Amino acid sequence: MRLVTAVLLLVVTAPLMAQDPVDARGWINRGVAEFKSDHYPQAIAAFQQAVESDPSNAIAHLYLGTAWMQQYIPGADSPDNRAAAAAANQEFLKVLDMDPRNSTAMSYLASLNLNQKKWDEAQSWYEKVVAVEPRNATAWYSMGFIAWSRWYPAYSAARKSLGMRPEDPGPLPAGAVKEDLRTRFWPVLEGGLNDLQQALLIDPQYDDAMAYMNLLIRERADLRDTAEECRQDVVVANTWVDQAMATKKAKAGQRGGGMGNAAPPPPPPPASGIQVGSTLGGNVLVRHVPPVYPPEARKTGIQGIVHLSAVIGRDGRVKEVSLLDGEPALAQAAIDAVRQWVYRPTLLNGEPVEVRTTVDVDFTLRQ
Repeated sequence: MRLVTAVLLLVVTAPLMAQDPVDARGWINRGVAEFKSDHYPQAIAAFQQAVESDPSNAIAHLYLGTAWMQQYIPGADSPDNRAAAAAANQEFLKVLDMDPRNSTAMSYLASLNLNQKKWDEAQSWYEKVVAVEPRNATAWYSMGFIAWSRWYPAYSAARKSLGMRPEDPGPLPAGAVKEDLRTRFWPVLEGGLNDLQQALLIDPQYDDAMAYMNLLIRERADLRDTAEECRQDVVVANTWVDQAMATKKAKAGQRGGGMGNAAPPPPPPPASGIQVGSTLGGNVLVRHVPPVYPPEARKTGIQGIVHLSAVIGRDGRVKEVSLLDGEPALAQAAIDAVRQWVYRPTLLNGEPVEVRTTVDVDFTLRQ
């Protein structure tokens, strides 16, 4: 059997010999530099050296898992690809052994299993994510996607077995095929719809969630008892299509503002939120809780700016925080701090409104 990991590390060992770091911190810094330069095999080798230098360093394991995950190609079935997925999985589990509530590692494990179409495992990890981060819209949406992914192959096969074309109207004719689908998948469909609703409560502009609401409701219509019940589901599904298209159009308008005069904001989403295109000024921040620098990140010299997306409620309190970009080792500390911030409420026509904004959290090591 070909030892993929050993061969890969052997290939990239030679470039690492010159001026090798002497500790885990140095190897992590080298790995981050290689990763940012898209030199993933070299990054893997450096992070591997970091975990060997300090096996208890959770950040080193997190970065090593992330680098292996970057090498994984969804849908490609090869020994190298399976080895990359297994290596990433192993490192993220080690992170959770040291930090059981590390939502970054949980999210990566969920995504890794989803991309391998391991629906049960992915579902389980996303459930763990929302237990730690109940307002993680991406996790809720992903569980809705998993529900559809489980259901659709059986649904498509059932229609084909009944001689029905995709464009043929429902519902499915009464009989064993329909009853089997209803028994096996009705709870799956209802669960998926609930998950997507949760995602949309958190982010009313989540157009991908709207698209899967349409699919699940439209396809669930085939399990209804009467043509009228089926038609009513289709009407509801069509409203989700309209909402998704309107939201995509609004977002495209925001991105198309160009460098000239700012384009007017899109209409507010159903929950009356508005999008703020730039970071809220410091003059409206009335309670600032500084982030706690993660000890392992400080020890290994990791610093930088973490970019977050935040939803500020009508009362000025932060309702939702999600990661846009930044060092994974610093992300959770930034999120935990921003969740405690309080802003002066934003007024629109004299009334307080919910806003979405971006927040930059700076982690700089002071001498």
